[in-house]
Formats: sequence, structure tokens, C-alpha cells
Amino acid sequence: LVFFTYQLENLITINADMSGTADAPIIIEGAAPDSTRVMAGRFIEGFQPVTDEAVLSRIDPTAHEHSLVTDLKAQGITDYGNASGRGLELFFNGDPMQIARWPNEGFTKIVEEAGGEKFKVHGQPGDKIGKWVYDGDRPSRWVDEKDPWLNGYWFWDWSSQYQRIDVIDTEAKTIKVEEPYHNYGYRKGQWYYALNMLSEIDMPGEWYLDRDEGLLYFWPPSDIEDAEIYVSLLNNAVVLDSASHITLRDLTFEGARDTAVRSTGGDSNRIEKCTVRNTGGNGISFSGGTNHSVVGCDVYNVGGGGIYLSGGDRPTLAPSNHLAENNHIHHYARWFRMYHPGIGIGGVGVKVRHNLIENAPHMAIQFGGNDHLMEYNEIHSVCYESNDAGAIYSGRDWTMRGTVIRYNFMHNVLGFENRGCVGVYLDDMFCGTNIHGNLFYKVHRAAFIGGGRDVTYNNNLFVDCPKALHIDARALGWAASTVPTTMMDRLKAMPYQSDVWEAAYPRLVTILDEEYAAPEGNLIADNIFIGENWKDVEGKAEPYIEFRNNIADTDLDIENREAVTSKRTPRATDFNINLPDGFEFEPLPKEKMGLYESEHRATWPVEHEVRPSE
Repeated sequence: LVFFTYQLENLITINADMSGTADAPIIIEGAAPDSTRVMAGRFIEGFQPVTDEAVLSRIDPTAHEHSLVTDLKAQGITDYGNASGRGLELFFNGDPMQIARWPNEGFTKIVEEAGGEKFKVHGQPGDKIGKWVYDGDRPSRWVDEKDPWLNGYWFWDWSSQYQRIDVIDTEAKTIKVEEPYHNYGYRKGQWYYALNMLSEIDMPGEWYLDRDEGLLYFWPPSDIEDAEIYVSLLNNAVVLDSASHITLRDLTFEGARDTAVRSTGGDSNRIEKCTVRNTGGNGISFSGGTNHSVVGCDVYNVGGGGIYLSGGDRPTLAPSNHLAENNHIHHYARWFRMYHPGIGIGGVGVKVRHNLIENAPHMAIQFGGNDHLMEYNEIHSVCYESNDAGAIYSGRDWTMRGTVIRYNFMHNVLGFENRGCVGVYLDDMFCGTNIHGNLFYKVHRAAFIGGGRDVTYNNNLFVDCPKALHIDARALGWAASTVPTTMMDRLKAMPYQSDVWEAAYPRLVTILDEEYAAPEGNLIADNIFIGENWKDVEGKAEPYIEFRNNIADTDLDIENREAVTSKRTPRATDFNINLPDGFEFEPLPKEKMGLYESEHRATWPVEHEVRPSE
């Protein structure tokens, strides 16, 4: 196929005046499948060997003969952004290159806090000031760097942040970062890495930009002569501004510094069979409007999240009817590691179905709002760089009810260093969610109710999930202080006693007449738990929970166990359980879980690998 590339000088804006209609939509389509791309970046050239002795003295000796440099200012590129995300990036033959960092893979750790403002939270000691003792001598290389940065999980395993280095004391072996310090503080043993340093170009694919001089240094991973090299430039490729009935089909979007395709307002816009990759921010975002859909797309190598869908009206519970279906979202959150999910959901009435979400440092789906539906999705190899994190996550609201999570296949969610993560994480008193007919395999704490109310887990199958079910009563204990503040404020912000809300959520209307901080109304019924130590329920919560007709038996006959524990990606259809007579269990629609072949898919067949456990 002829490959057409449209290199944008400015972003494409489609406004309300350019809208189509229901009978005559506007369709912007590629010339043929996988043939046409819209480039928000700029191709660059002019690479020459590095000969400046002052520069070579700072670059690792192993990189001297491989290091090249090009002058971006001479090519008209002068806007570089910052080095901690949504700035200029380098791409080589379609792949994002690694901004020079140390360690090249993994992390180093805080040896000891040294800031002098100690504190303790949940029994964990830390320091509010960003200063600590480091190990080894590597930071001595960084003393003369122009713009040195760190990215770390400074206190909690689910909160990362970029911090610019202020002072390195090589005698005391301490690093101090610039203010503002991390909101949660700093803790011994937490992990971080250094980035944006010329001295750390020491392997193929690493690069560094001297923002003062506009000089980009690069160790290419292969021969540069016939390579395609570009840098990200525009923040967005396409913006739909209150436009309606617009379809983007069979297009590849890449090279944006922020979100590639962004839509606000409007009605019935559709992103279909497209590829979105190599962005510094998110892939696709729909905010507001109604009836928008993202169907059959591939989204990967994005700096933030994959697809965001938010709309509808919570006070009236009017649905948005947004849809994400049959999309493959993987290797995302390159820059913004935490809280940038594969699919983000907000508002009312969003449907997320038949998607494959895999290989990411944090969550697969984050949702808030009401009456959403998540079904027939496959999720694996997420949360690999975080702990106390959820593959599907929401929290802290009594009023966000009515969501159904059903018929999904979730597997191999193990957490950082295999410390354990959560499957469906209803955090901090989140309520009113129905989790039905899902298959969980090798997911630590697959089902989690963090002190919430009116949650149902029924007819789910859990295989090899340690502590598969967790329920606590935190609002009666350590989280009690958030009840009269956060929880009450969010309750009063919604018309929860209106006729519409009473019809939808009758249990919510009288919540203040009950023991509202207790985890009442939760039902655990008709589930199968295969594996040891499946139950992790706080004693204080136990009296409030209804357990009904569950099986927890390590001796149940499981067909194909050897197949699903092999190195290949397991399929939902691998799991066949021979149940005892008399146990009522709705068969799971395993063959429907995940992606499906369609003329509206960007690629087929789809290959994906389970991330090896550490």
C-alpha cells in the first residue's frame, strides 16, 4: 500500500458549523486500511557525529562512537516544552526512544530520609522534605547537568511524581529536590530513577535535548541512514469542538505532545478503526456531549491514558450513551505512570465492552459517576509498577451507584515485585456496584470492598487468587474522619432524595437514617473460589455481610489447569470447572470475553503477551 502522511502545521479543528447530520454524517477516512496517517510531529534530519570535546567528556565513553547530534533550532523547532512530560519527544522508525535515564531499567531506592521533618502516617515513617541519602556513586555524574530530573514513588506505591534535582552533595551522598515537595512525603526504601541527563546516554535508543542550545543528542538503535525520525510538536492532532456526526475512520494519529484526538460537546461522533500512538499525553478523549463512540481502535505507546469518555448529567441521571468497544489498548502511561488508565469513565451511562487492555504500570479502567456498564473485556498485566492499586478502580462516594461490571476476564495482575494488587477495587466506601459473572485468574485480592455499602459480587469464578475477597469496615475505623467531610459533602452535592434518584437507588434515600458508616447491604453469593486463603474479611465487617451459596474448595476438578499456567496468554475458554451436583452457577460466556473479529477492527488477528512476573 502507498503510505500517505499528512504532516500538520497546525491542529485540525472541526467545530459545530462543520457538523454532519444523522442522515448525512461527515466521514474523514484513510485512503485504504492502515495506509494514512496524520502526523502532529515534525520529521528531523541533519544528524552528525558528536565532536565537541566538552560534550564527549560528559557522555559515557561507551557511547562516544555511537553518539550523534542535530540542531533543532536550525530546522525551525524552538518550542521544546519541559522534560517531565508533554514536552518534545523523539521517535525512531515508529517507536518512542528513551530519554536518557539511570538505571536503564528498573529503579534505585532511597537509603534513608535526610530532610529533617519526620512524620508518620498509617504506621509508616517518612520525611516531608525531599532530601535523602543515596547509594553508590552514580549521582556524582549529574552534578553539572543543566536540567536533571527524577521520577519516583516517593512515599506510597501508587503515587509517582517528577521532581527536579536541586542539590547533590557527593560528600554526604545526599540528593535534595526542588520545591514543591511531593504531597505525601518521602520514605526509606521507595524507588525512583533519574532522567534527562546527557551523562546518562549509555545505551542504544537513549537521547537528550539541550534546551538552551536546541541540540538533540542521540544514540540510534540501528542504522540512521534510511530511518524515519521525528519529534513531537503539536499538542493535538484533531479537536472536535461542539461538532456532531463526525466519523474518523482508518487513520493513524501520532506525534502529539498531549491528547491526539480530543472532543468536547457535540453528538454522535465516532472514532473507528483508527490507530493512535506515540503521544505525550492521552490517546482519545471525549468530554461532554452524547452518543460518542470509539470502536475497533488500537491505542498504544501513549504518554498518558488510552481512551477517556465522560458525559451525561448526574443530577438528572441523564445518560451520555458513550461507547468504547473492541479496542486494543496497551503499553500506555509511558510518562504519567499512575492514574492514567487504559479507559477512563465519568458522568452517566458509559458502556465499555469487548476491549483488551494490557501491559501498563497502573490501572486498566478508572470510573466515576453512575450507571456505567463494563462487560466482556479482557484485562491483564496491568498494575505491574504499583501496589495497593486496582485494575478496575473507583472510590470515596456514596452516590456513584448503578454501575455493572460483568462477564470480564481478568488475569495476571500481580503488582510491583509481586506484592499483590486488586482486581475490582471499590476503594474508601464506594457503593452500589454489581460485579457479576466475571472470571479472575491470578489476581491478588480480586474482589475488594473498602468499607462500602450495597455492593454485590455474584456468580463470579476466582482461580488461584490469594485473598480473593477482601471486605473491611474502614469507615468505622481509620477512615472515619472522611465520613463527615468528604463523604457527606459528596452526598449533599447530589439530589439523592429526588424522585429520579429514589427510583434508581432506593437504598440511598434513607442512608442518613441508618448506620451509614457501616458496610451494610453487601451480598456475596453464588461465587466459586478455587485456591487457598480466599477470604480476607475484617471481623468488624463480617456481621454486616450476607454470604450465600458460595463454594470455596481447592479440590474442585479444573480442566486445562496445565494449559492456563503455561507461558502463553491464557484464554478465558481454557477454564472449565466440573461442579458438584446441586450447585447453581450460571455458565460464564467465556467465548465472548475480549476482542472479536470485525470489519471495524483496525488490525486482526491481535497478538499480546502476558508480562513475565518478577
